[in-house]
Amino acid sequence: MPVPDYQSLMLPLLKAFAEGEKSPLSRVRERVAVAEGLSAEDLREMLPGGRQAVFVNRVSWAVTYMARAGLLERVGRGVYRVTNDAESLLARAPSRIDNRLLRDFPAFANWRQQANAPPAGKDVPSRQDEDISDTPEEALDRADRRLRSALEADVLQRVRDASPAFLEQAVVDLLIAMGYGDGDAAMGRVTGRSGDGGIDGTIREDALGLDEVYVQAKKYAEGNAVGEGDLRNFAGAIDAAGTTKGVFVTTADFTCTARDYVARSPKRIVLIDGAELARLMVRYGIGVRTRTTYEVKRVDEDYFDQEAF
Repeated sequence: MPVPDYQSLMLPLLKAFAEGEKSPLSRVRERVAVAEGLSAEDLREMLPGGRQAVFVNRVSWAVTYMARAGLLERVGRGVYRVTNDAESLLARAPSRIDNRLLRDFPAFANWRQQANAPPAGKDVPSRQDEDISDTPEEALDRADRRLRSALEADVLQRVRDASPAFLEQAVVDLLIAMGYGDGDAAMGRVTGRSGDGGIDGTIREDALGLDEVYVQAKKYAEGNAVGEGDLRNFAGAIDAAGTTKGVFVTTADFTCTARDYVARSPKRIVLIDGAELARLMVRYGIGVRTRTTYEVKRVDEDYFDQEAF
């Protein structure tokens, strides 16, 4: 089953904390996971950025929000206990605890008001987020995926609109950026020309050129596909060149028979379709530049651990 959102975890978490005078967060997480029927696979689900487990992230934010409301009190590293306000709230047997309910507590309301306040001199409409189920990290990851998806689509269209020569150079630049040829631009060159035998570029993997990766790039419009015949010709070209490695790139796609041929071929040929080309160009900074960088910081528990002094 999917991991509940952080607001849905608030009530089971508060009940779990109330079971003992002082409760380590790790133990409470385990009890809530069992109570919610979460499997080991559910607990291994990671945030899109791959930095933290979804369940751990959502529990952390649920605890943070309830602590801001004065329902939980931190009494040690990763150890919390319920407050009198929490006991009173649980005595009312609420069916759910969420941000709307937490706004009834002045400490939480003041904290949210300060967090949502616009920067000095900025007139920004207020925004209520009681019903938003994403944690801040999830919201950032979701926004990052949307921005990245739009950027990749734009990059792919720009490459499709450019000349074949531009594509050839972009592919060589990309492979160098990915670490082929030790990342040295001098180790890669574009060779595309009439009668090139299906080779558009080469990457030398050693200084003497004893080992090379051969490249072919096909600029196709969306909806087209590279067929098995093109891959056979490419395999013959790299065989004639005396090597076994090749990268075939297209701005469109490959047919199933083309992919099957490569899977059976003794040659080591890597296929990169249009979607993968755009993804790699964005990842390795080819044709794009960073406009803004955001840092996500957390409290250093070691620094604030009074028992360390």
